Amino acid sequence: MASILTQPARRNVQVPVPTTELPRVTVIVPCYNEEDNLEKNISRLLEYLETITARYDWEVLFINDGSKDNTGPVLDRIATRDTRLRVVHHLRNRGLAEGLRTGFANARGDYAVTVDADLSYAPEHIGVMLDKILETRAEIVLASPYMKGGRTSNVPWSREMLSRWANRFLSRISPQHFSTFTGMVRAYDMHFLRSLDLKAGGMDIMPEIIYKTLLLRGRVEEIPAHLDWSELIDPEKPRRISFGLSWHTFAILFSGFLFRPFLFFLVPGALLMLLSLTLSAFVLVHVGVHYQEIAPAGGNWEHFKEALDSSWHDHGYAFAGTATLLILSVQLLSLGVLSMQSKRYFEEIFHLGTSVYRRSQRDD
Repeated sequence: MASILTQPARRNVQVPVPTTELPRVTVIVPCYNEEDNLEKNISRLLEYLETITARYDWEVLFINDGSKDNTGPVLDRIATRDTRLRVVHHLRNRGLAEGLRTGFANARGDYAVTVDADLSYAPEHIGVMLDKILETRAEIVLASPYMKGGRTSNVPWSREMLSRWANRFLSRISPQHFSTFTGMVRAYDMHFLRSLDLKAGGMDIMPEIIYKTLLLRGRVEEIPAHLDWSELIDPEKPRRISFGLSWHTFAILFSGFLFRPFLFFLVPGALLMLLSLTLSAFVLVHVGVHYQEIAPAGGNWEHFKEALDSSWHDHGYAFAGTATLLILSVQLLSLGVLSMQSKRYFEEIFHLGTSVYRRSQRDD
C-alpha cells in the first residue's frame, strides 16, 4: 500500500459534544522531517483549535510524508492523546502534492483547512478562513500575505521576491487576479474539491486547484495573511520542497500556460511577425535604391532582377532573417490557434467529466 493509516489509541479524553450540528472541519498538516519543533507547534495549533470548538467540529489529520527523522513516532505519540487527531504515513517521501491528495482523500470534514507544519502562518488564520468560507459560500479561501492588509516577516529577500513575482505573473495571466496562487494555507469546501481531478506532482498543484475551480465557475476568496518565518530554525534553508528552484520556476511557468496557453504562442508569434515585416521593409527599401541606381529613368524586369541580386549580395543576412522570422512567426501563430482550440476541448471534457462524477455521487 502507498500509505499506512495509523489509528490512534483511544483514551478517556473529554471531547466536547456539540448540542447542535456544527460545521465539520478537517485541518490537514503535511509533515516532512519536522521533529525539531513538532511538539511545540502542534501544542500551539491544538490550543487555538480548542478556542473554536463551540463553532466548529474539528479534527486534525497529519500526513507524515516519508520523514527520515522521528516525525512519524512523534506524531503517533501525540495522536494517542485525543481521538480527534489522526496520522497517515507515507512509506517514502512523495512530495507536497501527494501529501495533500492523501489528506483530501482521508478528510472526514465538510470543510478542510491546509496549514504548514512550521506554522509560518499563525493558527488564527484557520478561524478567519472558515468564517469567510461559510459567510461567502465560496469553494476556496486563500490566505494571502501579498494582498492589501497582508504582510511578511523575516522571509529572506530572494525567496520573497521570487514568490511575489511568481504570484504576480500568475495573477496577470489568470482570468481572475488573485494576489496569491502558490500558497498552501487555504480553506476548501470538500464536496466541491472532491470533484476536481488533480494531476500535479509538486507545488504546481496550488495553481492547478485554482485553475480548475475557475473552470467550474467556483468562487475563490482571499483573506489578508501574515507570513512569519521568525520561528524557523534556519530560514535560509529550502523548505520541504522535494525539487530544485529551477523546477519550481518551470512549474510556475507551466501553471501560467494552463491558464492561457495561447499567449505563450500568440504574443511571441506576433512579435516575430512584426520583426519580419520590419526587415522586409528594410529589404524593399534597399532593392528600390539599387533599382534606381541601375535604371534611374525606369527599367524592365531584367533591371529589377539585377537590383535584387545586388541587394542580396550586400544584405543577404536581411533576406535570410526575414524568411526565418516569417516562418517562425507563422508556426507560433498557428500553435497559438491550436492551443486555443485544445484549451476549449479540455474545458468541455473537464466539465463533462465533472458532471458525470457529481451525478454518480448523487446516485450513490
